[in-house]
Amino acid sequence: MAEAVETVAALCLAVVTVIVFASALGRYLFSTPIPDAFDISRILLGLALAWGYAVLGFRGGHICVDLLAETLPSRGRQLVEVFAQAALLIFTAALAWKMFGRVVSAYGSREATFDLRIPTWPLIGGVWLGLAVAVLTTLAGLLWLLAGKRMDDLDSGEVTYE
Repeated sequence: MAEAVETVAALCLAVVTVIVFASALGRYLFSTPIPDAFDISRILLGLALAWGYAVLGFRGGHICVDLLAETLPSRGRQLVEVFAQAALLIFTAALAWKMFGRVVSAYGSREATFDLRIPTWPLIGGVWLGLAVAVLTTLAGLLWLLAGKRMDDLDSGEVTYE
């Protein structure tokens, strides 16, 4: 599942790269940028971040400072990881909830891009969907930890605390 989520994030980032490059090329060579390149690329960048964030919740690839955790015995490390994952789940759920409000707002106000008047709510909805998937993957990571397994073990094959 993580590979599919990573693929969505990667595709969004690739499309952003192409749009920004083509628009800059058009602006400097032909004095005509791609219409709505800014609006579309910024929302697609949000899509890439939201879907990438979904992988973070499951694989535990976020930035961590293990000064405290590394000095603890394995049971203490496990408790710190469970607490951190639970805090991440709460934050992710709150972020997804607020983003859903943004989707409803964009839909209700008929928000559209500046040049071509393309409705933005479907793209913003994609950002919300990425965050909703992030809630699920973060919950899966928490359940993984509560089962006595380590986040590091998802890729290494080992599944228990020492």
